Amino acid sequence: MLYKAYQAMGDLMAPAQAAASAVLGMRNSVLGPLANGPATQRFMALNQAFLSARLTHNRPKYDISKVPCGNQLVSVREEVVLDMPFGNLLHFAKDDVAAPQPKMLVVAPLSGHFATLLRSTVEVLLRDHDVYITDWKNIRDVPADEGRFGFDEYIDYVIRSLQELGPRSHMLAVCQPCVPALAAAAVMAQDKDPCQPRTMTLMGGPVDTRVAPTVVNELAMTRSIDWFRANLINKVPWPWDGHGRRVYPGFIQLTAFMSMNMGRHFEQFRNLYQALADGDDDAAEKIEHFYAEYFAVLDLSEEFYLETVDKVFQRALLAKGELTHHGRLVDPSAIHRTALLTVEGERDDICAVGQTAAAHFLCSGLRPHLKRHYLQPGVGHYGVFSGSKWERYVYPQVRNLVLAMS
Repeated sequence: MLYKAYQAMGDLMAPAQAAASAVLGMRNSVLGPLANGPATQRFMALNQAFLSARLTHNRPKYDISKVPCGNQLVSVREEVVLDMPFGNLLHFAKDDVAAPQPKMLVVAPLSGHFATLLRSTVEVLLRDHDVYITDWKNIRDVPADEGRFGFDEYIDYVIRSLQELGPRSHMLAVCQPCVPALAAAAVMAQDKDPCQPRTMTLMGGPVDTRVAPTVVNELAMTRSIDWFRANLINKVPWPWDGHGRRVYPGFIQLTAFMSMNMGRHFEQFRNLYQALADGDDDAAEKIEHFYAEYFAVLDLSEEFYLETVDKVFQRALLAKGELTHHGRLVDPSAIHRTALLTVEGERDDICAVGQTAAAHFLCSGLRPHLKRHYLQPGVGHYGVFSGSKWERYVYPQVRNLVLAMS
Protein backbone atom coordinates (compact mmCIF):
# COMPACT_ATOMS: atom_id res chain seq x y z
CA MET A 1 0.00 0.00 0.00
CA LEU A 2 2.79 2.44 0.91
CA TYR A 3 4.60 1.81 -2.39
CA LYS A 4 1.38 2.45 -4.34
CA ALA A 5 0.84 5.69 -2.41
CA TYR A 6 4.41 6.75 -3.18
CA GLN A 7 3.89 5.92 -6.84
CA ALA A 8 0.64 7.91 -6.89
CA MET A 9 2.38 10.89 -5.30
CA GLY A 10 5.08 10.69 -7.95
CA ASP A 11 2.44 10.67 -10.66
CA LEU A 12 0.76 13.72 -9.09
CA MET A 13 4.06 15.61 -8.93
CA ALA A 14 5.03 14.79 -12.52
CA PRO A 15 3.06 17.66 -14.14
CA ALA A 16 4.59 20.24 -11.75
CA GLN A 17 8.06 18.88 -12.45
CA ALA A 18 7.40 18.97 -16.19
CA ALA A 19 6.21 22.58 -15.90
CA ALA A 20 9.30 23.60 -13.95
CA SER A 21 11.51 21.93 -16.54
CA ALA A 22 9.65 23.71 -19.35
CA VAL A 23 10.04 27.07 -17.62
CA LEU A 24 13.78 26.55 -17.31
CA GLY A 25 14.00 25.45 -20.92
CA MET A 26 12.35 28.55 -22.36
CA ARG A 27 14.28 31.02 -20.23
CA ASN A 28 16.44 32.51 -22.97
CA SER A 29 14.23 31.79 -25.96
CA VAL A 30 11.12 33.50 -24.57
CA LEU A 31 12.28 36.03 -22.00
CA GLY A 32 15.07 37.53 -24.09
CA PRO A 33 16.72 40.51 -22.33
CA LEU A 34 14.66 39.88 -19.17
CA ALA A 35 16.25 36.44 -18.71
CA ASN A 36 19.06 37.75 -16.50
CA GLY A 37 17.06 40.21 -14.43
CA PRO A 38 17.05 39.79 -10.61
CA ALA A 39 13.39 38.77 -10.41
CA THR A 40 13.77 36.25 -13.24
CA GLN A 41 16.94 34.86 -11.68
CA ARG A 42 15.15 34.21 -8.39
CA PHE A 43 12.16 32.64 -10.13
CA MET A 44 14.40 30.34 -12.16
CA ALA A 45 16.39 29.45 -9.05
CA LEU A 46 13.17 28.40 -7.34
CA ASN A 47 12.25 26.11 -10.25
CA GLN A 48 15.75 24.61 -10.41
CA ALA A 49 15.83 23.93 -6.66
CA PHE A 50 12.39 22.31 -6.91
CA LEU A 51 13.60 19.98 -9.68
CA SER A 52 16.74 19.11 -7.73
CA ALA A 53 14.61 17.76 -4.87
CA ARG A 54 12.96 14.99 -6.89
CA LEU A 55 13.67 11.31 -6.33
CA THR A 56 14.72 9.06 -9.20
CA HIS A 57 15.17 5.31 -9.57
CA ASN A 58 17.69 5.28 -12.39
CA ARG A 59 21.39 4.68 -11.84
CA PRO A 60 23.38 7.88 -12.36
CA LYS A 61 26.46 7.79 -14.56
CA TYR A 62 29.92 7.41 -13.11
CA ASP A 63 31.21 9.98 -15.62
CA ILE A 64 34.84 8.98 -15.19
CA SER A 65 36.42 9.49 -18.59
CA LYS A 66 40.05 10.26 -17.72
CA VAL A 67 42.26 9.80 -14.67
CA PRO A 68 45.89 10.67 -13.92
CA CYS A 69 48.27 7.71 -13.95
CA GLY A 70 51.86 8.61 -13.28
CA ASN A 71 52.70 11.59 -15.45
CA GLN A 72 49.86 11.22 -17.92
CA LEU A 73 46.08 11.30 -18.25
CA VAL A 74 44.63 8.01 -19.43
CA SER A 75 41.19 7.27 -20.82
CA VAL A 76 38.71 5.17 -18.85
CA ARG A 77 35.89 3.09 -20.26
CA GLU A 78 33.30 0.97 -18.45
CA GLU A 79 33.06 -2.73 -19.25
CA VAL A 80 30.56 -5.19 -17.78
CA VAL A 81 32.68 -8.23 -16.97
CA LEU A 82 29.91 -10.26 -15.35
CA ASP A 83 26.22 -9.59 -16.00
CA MET A 84 24.42 -11.33 -13.14
CA PRO A 85 20.72 -11.16 -12.25
CA PHE A 86 21.11 -8.87 -9.24
CA GLY A 87 24.22 -6.91 -10.16
CA ASN A 88 27.05 -6.47 -12.60
CA LEU A 89 30.75 -6.71 -12.05
CA LEU A 90 31.84 -3.47 -13.68
CA HIS A 91 35.42 -2.85 -14.83
CA PHE A 92 36.89 0.62 -15.26
CA ALA A 93 39.30 -0.30 -18.03
CA LYS A 94 42.16 2.07 -18.81
CA ASP A 95 44.03 2.50 -22.06
CA ASP A 96 47.74 3.17 -22.47
CA VAL A 97 48.81 2.17 -18.95
CA ALA A 98 52.56 1.60 -18.98
CA ALA A 99 52.57 -1.37 -16.57
CA PRO A 100 49.91 -3.68 -15.10
CA GLN A 101 48.33 -2.32 -11.94
CA PRO A 102 47.00 -4.26 -8.92
CA LYS A 103 43.40 -5.37 -9.37
CA MET A 104 41.03 -3.85 -6.82
CA LEU A 105 37.46 -4.99 -6.19
CA VAL A 106 35.30 -2.27 -4.63
CA VAL A 107 32.39 -3.87 -2.79
CA ALA A 108 29.65 -1.25 -2.88
CA PRO A 109 26.88 -0.91 -0.30
CA LEU A 110 23.41 -2.23 -1.03
CA SER A 111 21.58 0.14 1.26
CA GLY A 112 19.20 2.25 -0.79
CA HIS A 113 21.63 4.00 -3.14
CA PHE A 114 23.38 2.96 -6.31
CA ALA A 115 27.06 2.04 -6.37
CA THR A 116 27.71 5.35 -8.13
CA LEU A 117 27.68 6.88 -4.64
CA LEU A 118 31.30 5.65 -4.57
CA ARG A 119 32.28 7.59 -7.68
CA SER A 120 34.89 9.63 -5.80
CA THR A 121 36.27 6.47 -4.20
CA VAL A 122 36.67 4.79 -7.57
CA GLU A 123 38.13 7.85 -9.28
CA VAL A 124 40.92 8.16 -6.71
CA LEU A 125 41.64 4.41 -6.65
CA LEU A 126 42.01 4.42 -10.43
CA ARG A 127 45.25 6.37 -10.19
CA ASP A 128 47.17 3.32 -9.06
CA HIS A 129 44.80 0.36 -9.42
CA ASP A 130 42.87 -1.64 -11.96
CA VAL A 131 39.42 -1.09 -10.46
CA TYR A 132 36.26 -3.21 -10.52
CA ILE A 133 33.02 -2.58 -8.61
CA THR A 134 29.92 -4.52 -7.62
CA ASP A 135 27.32 -2.47 -9.51
CA TRP A 136 24.05 -3.58 -7.87
CA LYS A 137 20.80 -3.54 -9.81
CA ASN A 138 17.56 -2.05 -8.54
CA ILE A 139 15.61 -5.07 -7.31
CA ARG A 140 12.34 -3.60 -8.55
CA ASP A 141 13.72 -4.06 -12.08
CA VAL A 142 14.60 -7.75 -11.54
CA PRO A 143 11.80 -10.20 -12.49
CA ALA A 144 10.51 -12.33 -9.64
CA ASP A 145 11.41 -15.55 -11.45
CA GLU A 146 15.11 -14.78 -10.91
CA GLY A 147 14.59 -16.01 -7.35
CA ARG A 148 15.78 -14.70 -3.98
CA PHE A 149 18.67 -12.45 -3.12
CA GLY A 150 19.59 -12.59 0.53
CA PHE A 151 22.65 -12.21 2.74
CA ASP A 152 24.18 -15.51 1.59
CA GLU A 153 23.69 -14.57 -2.05
CA TYR A 154 25.44 -11.24 -1.45
CA ILE A 155 28.45 -13.15 -0.12
CA ASP A 156 28.25 -15.42 -3.18
CA TYR A 157 28.45 -12.39 -5.48
CA VAL A 158 31.55 -11.07 -3.69
CA ILE A 159 33.25 -14.48 -3.95
CA ARG A 160 32.30 -14.82 -7.63
CA SER A 161 33.68 -11.34 -8.34
CA LEU A 162 37.00 -12.09 -6.62
CA GLN A 163 37.28 -15.32 -8.57
CA GLU A 164 36.75 -13.37 -11.77
CA LEU A 165 39.59 -11.01 -10.85
CA GLY A 166 41.85 -13.98 -10.14
CA PRO A 167 44.71 -14.57 -7.68
CA ARG A 168 46.57 -11.69 -5.99
CA SER A 169 43.72 -9.21 -6.31
CA HIS A 170 42.63 -6.81 -3.58
CA MET A 171 39.30 -5.89 -2.00
CA LEU A 172 37.89 -2.69 -0.49
CA ALA A 173 34.45 -2.57 1.15
CA VAL A 174 32.61 0.57 2.23
CA CYS A 175 30.04 0.68 5.04
CA GLN A 176 27.35 -2.04 5.07
CA PRO A 177 29.23 -4.63 2.95
CA CYS A 178 32.14 -4.80 5.39
CA VAL A 179 30.45 -7.75 7.09
CA PRO A 180 29.65 -9.82 3.96
CA ALA A 181 33.04 -8.90 2.46
CA LEU A 182 34.84 -10.15 5.56
CA ALA A 183 32.65 -13.25 5.51
CA ALA A 184 33.50 -13.84 1.83
CA ALA A 185 37.23 -13.61 2.58
CA ALA A 186 36.80 -16.05 5.47
CA VAL A 187 34.86 -18.56 3.36
CA MET A 188 37.49 -18.39 0.62
CA ALA A 189 40.24 -18.90 3.21
CA GLN A 190 38.40 -21.88 4.65
CA ASP A 191 38.16 -23.33 1.15
CA LYS A 192 41.81 -22.46 0.40
CA ASP A 193 40.58 -20.64 -2.68
CA PRO A 194 43.57 -19.37 -4.70
CA CYS A 195 41.60 -16.19 -5.48
CA GLN A 196 41.27 -15.03 -1.87
CA PRO A 197 42.33 -11.36 -1.81
CA ARG A 198 45.84 -10.25 -0.92
CA THR A 199 44.48 -7.26 1.02
CA MET A 200 41.11 -6.41 2.50
CA THR A 201 40.26 -2.80 3.38
CA LEU A 202 37.13 -2.31 5.50
CA MET A 203 35.93 1.29 5.74
CA GLY A 204 33.31 2.55 8.18
CA GLY A 205 31.46 -0.76 8.45
CA PRO A 206 29.26 -2.35 11.16
CA VAL A 207 31.48 -5.35 11.93
CA ASP A 208 30.41 -5.27 15.59
CA THR A 209 27.44 -3.00 16.27
CA ARG A 210 27.64 -3.73 20.00
CA VAL A 211 30.58 -1.32 20.16
CA ALA A 212 29.46 2.29 20.80
CA PRO A 213 25.95 1.88 19.31
CA THR A 214 24.78 4.77 17.12
CA VAL A 215 21.26 6.01 16.44
CA VAL A 216 21.13 3.62 13.48
CA ASN A 217 22.07 0.67 15.70
CA GLU A 218 19.63 1.65 18.43
CA LEU A 219 16.78 2.00 15.93
CA ALA A 220 17.39 -1.53 14.70
CA MET A 221 17.20 -2.82 18.27
CA THR A 222 13.94 -1.08 19.20
CA ARG A 223 11.76 -3.23 16.95
CA SER A 224 11.39 -6.91 16.16
CA ILE A 225 12.02 -8.41 12.74
CA ASP A 226 8.28 -9.03 12.49
CA TRP A 227 7.71 -5.29 12.98
CA PHE A 228 10.18 -4.42 10.21
CA ARG A 229 8.50 -6.96 7.93
CA ALA A 230 4.99 -5.68 8.65
CA ASN A 231 5.76 -1.96 8.44
CA LEU A 232 8.63 -1.48 5.99
CA ILE A 233 8.27 -4.23 3.41
CA ASN A 234 6.12 -3.48 0.35
CA LYS A 235 5.26 -5.16 -2.92
CA VAL A 236 6.62 -3.64 -6.12
CA PRO A 237 3.61 -2.43 -8.12
CA TRP A 238 3.01 -2.79 -11.83
CA PRO A 239 4.47 -1.83 -14.35
CA TRP A 240 8.00 -2.48 -13.04
CA ASP A 241 9.70 -5.70 -14.13
CA GLY A 242 9.96 -6.84 -10.54
CA HIS A 243 6.27 -6.32 -9.81
CA GLY A 244 5.09 -8.63 -7.08
CA ARG A 245 8.48 -8.76 -5.36
CA ARG A 246 8.52 -7.88 -1.68
CA VAL A 247 11.07 -5.14 -1.13
CA TYR A 248 12.37 -2.56 1.29
CA PRO A 249 11.83 0.59 -0.83
CA GLY A 250 14.76 2.92 -1.33
CA PHE A 251 12.60 5.96 -0.65
CA ILE A 252 12.01 4.73 2.91
CA GLN A 253 15.74 4.29 3.49
CA LEU A 254 16.42 7.76 2.10
CA THR A 255 13.78 9.24 4.42
CA ALA A 256 15.42 7.52 7.38
CA PHE A 257 18.87 8.85 6.46
CA MET A 258 17.58 12.39 5.90
CA SER A 259 15.69 12.45 9.18
CA MET A 260 19.01 12.12 11.01
CA ASN A 261 20.14 15.52 9.62
CA MET A 262 16.97 17.14 8.29
CA GLY A 263 18.02 20.64 9.30
CA ARG A 264 21.27 20.31 7.36
CA HIS A 265 19.43 19.19 4.21
CA PHE A 266 17.00 22.12 4.40
CA GLU A 267 19.95 24.44 4.82
CA GLN A 268 21.67 22.95 1.79
CA PHE A 269 18.62 23.57 -0.39
CA ARG A 270 18.42 27.11 0.88
CA ASN A 271 22.08 27.46 -0.10
CA LEU A 272 21.31 25.95 -3.50
CA TYR A 273 18.53 28.46 -4.13
CA GLN A 274 20.75 31.36 -3.06
CA ALA A 275 23.66 30.19 -5.21
CA LEU A 276 21.39 29.90 -8.25
CA ALA A 277 19.81 33.28 -7.58
CA ASP A 278 23.26 34.88 -7.20
CA GLY A 279 24.61 33.21 -10.32
CA ASP A 280 27.24 31.25 -8.36
CA ASP A 281 27.31 28.31 -10.76
CA ASP A 282 30.20 26.46 -9.09
CA ALA A 283 28.55 26.38 -5.66
CA ALA A 284 25.17 25.42 -7.15
CA GLU A 285 26.68 22.65 -9.26
CA LYS A 286 28.41 21.09 -6.26
CA ILE A 287 25.15 20.90 -4.27
CA GLU A 288 23.12 19.72 -7.26
CA HIS A 289 25.62 16.98 -8.04
CA PHE A 290 25.48 15.65 -4.49
CA TYR A 291 21.69 15.54 -4.36
CA ALA A 292 21.33 14.08 -7.85
CA GLU A 293 23.30 11.12 -6.47
CA TYR A 294 21.70 11.14 -3.02
CA PHE A 295 18.15 11.20 -4.40
CA ALA A 296 18.76 8.33 -6.84
CA VAL A 297 17.41 5.38 -4.84
CA LEU A 298 17.11 1.65 -5.37
CA ASP A 299 15.04 -0.96 -3.58
CA LEU A 300 16.39 -3.88 -1.56
CA SER A 301 14.95 -7.37 -1.58
CA GLU A 302 12.94 -8.29 1.51
CA GLU A 303 15.23 -11.16 2.39
CA PHE A 304 18.47 -9.17 2.11
CA TYR A 305 17.17 -6.23 4.13
CA LEU A 306 15.63 -8.28 6.94
CA GLU A 307 18.58 -10.67 7.13
CA THR A 308 20.98 -7.73 7.34
CA VAL A 309 18.98 -6.11 10.14
CA ASP A 310 18.80 -9.43 11.97
CA LYS A 311 22.31 -10.82 11.43
CA VAL A 312 24.36 -7.62 11.46
CA PHE A 313 22.51 -5.03 13.54
CA GLN A 314 20.44 -7.02 15.98
CA ARG A 315 22.40 -10.20 16.69
CA ALA A 316 25.93 -9.25 15.47
CA LEU A 317 26.44 -12.84 14.43
CA LEU A 318 29.83 -12.43 12.77
CA ALA A 319 31.25 -10.66 15.83
CA LYS A 320 29.92 -13.46 18.05
CA GLY A 321 31.34 -16.21 15.83
CA GLU A 322 27.86 -17.44 14.92
CA LEU A 323 27.41 -16.30 11.31
CA THR A 324 26.76 -19.05 8.77
CA HIS A 325 26.97 -19.09 4.98
CA HIS A 326 24.55 -21.57 3.41
CA GLY A 327 24.49 -23.41 6.74
CA ARG A 328 28.27 -23.49 7.26
CA LEU A 329 29.94 -21.57 10.08
CA VAL A 330 32.01 -18.62 8.89
CA ASP A 331 35.44 -18.56 10.57
CA PRO A 332 37.46 -15.31 10.12
CA SER A 333 40.36 -16.85 12.05
CA ALA A 334 40.97 -19.00 8.96
CA ILE A 335 42.26 -15.89 7.15
CA HIS A 336 46.07 -16.12 7.07
CA ARG A 337 47.11 -14.61 3.73
CA THR A 338 44.88 -11.53 3.42
CA ALA A 339 46.33 -8.37 4.97
CA LEU A 340 43.71 -6.32 6.82
CA LEU A 341 43.27 -2.55 6.93
CA THR A 342 40.37 -1.00 8.83
CA VAL A 343 39.48 2.68 8.44
CA GLU A 344 37.18 4.74 10.65
CA GLY A 345 36.08 8.37 10.83
CA GLU A 346 36.35 10.22 14.12
CA ARG A 347 32.88 11.78 13.73
CA ASP A 348 31.08 8.87 12.10
CA ASP A 349 27.51 8.82 13.45
CA ILE A 350 26.47 5.79 11.38
CA CYS A 351 29.29 3.35 12.18
CA ALA A 352 30.96 4.57 15.35
CA VAL A 353 34.65 4.31 16.14
CA GLY A 354 35.48 0.75 17.15
CA GLN A 355 32.80 -1.03 15.12
CA THR A 356 35.06 -1.59 12.10
CA ALA A 357 38.24 -2.12 14.10
CA ALA A 358 36.54 -5.13 15.69
CA ALA A 359 37.57 -7.04 12.57
CA HIS A 360 41.10 -7.29 13.99
CA PHE A 361 39.88 -9.40 16.91
CA LEU A 362 37.99 -11.71 14.56
CA CYS A 363 40.96 -12.20 12.18
CA SER A 364 43.06 -13.78 14.93
CA GLY A 365 44.94 -15.96 12.44
CA LEU A 366 46.67 -12.95 10.90
CA ARG A 367 50.18 -12.12 12.05
CA PRO A 368 50.58 -8.61 13.51
CA HIS A 369 52.40 -7.17 10.50
CA LEU A 370 49.36 -8.02 8.34
CA LYS A 371 47.01 -5.85 10.41
CA ARG A 372 46.65 -2.08 10.22
CA HIS A 373 44.10 0.40 11.55
CA TYR A 374 43.64 4.04 10.59
CA LEU A 375 41.44 6.63 12.30
CA GLN A 376 40.81 9.76 10.24
CA PRO A 377 40.31 12.84 12.44
CA GLY A 378 37.63 15.38 11.63
CA VAL A 379 35.43 13.36 9.27
CA GLY A 380 32.03 11.73 9.48
CA HIS A 381 30.81 8.68 7.62
CA TYR A 382 31.07 9.97 4.05
CA GLY A 383 34.40 11.69 4.65
CA VAL A 384 36.03 8.29 5.10
CA PHE A 385 35.60 7.40 1.43
CA SER A 386 34.81 10.69 -0.32
CA GLY A 387 36.20 14.20 -0.35
CA SER A 388 39.55 15.85 0.24
CA LYS A 389 40.53 13.96 3.38
CA TRP A 390 39.81 10.61 1.72
CA GLU A 391 42.05 11.65 -1.14
CA ARG A 392 44.86 13.21 0.89
CA TYR A 393 45.03 11.03 4.01
CA VAL A 394 42.95 7.85 3.79
CA TYR A 395 43.80 6.76 0.26
CA PRO A 396 47.58 6.67 0.87
CA GLN A 397 46.93 4.11 3.62
CA VAL A 398 45.12 1.89 1.13
CA ARG A 399 47.71 2.39 -1.61
CA ASN A 400 50.65 1.65 0.66
CA LEU A 401 49.16 -1.59 1.93
CA VAL A 402 48.43 -2.77 -1.60
CA LEU A 403 51.99 -1.92 -2.67
CA ALA A 404 53.42 -3.78 0.31
CA MET A 405 51.40 -6.91 -0.51
CA SER A 406 51.64 -6.88 -4.31
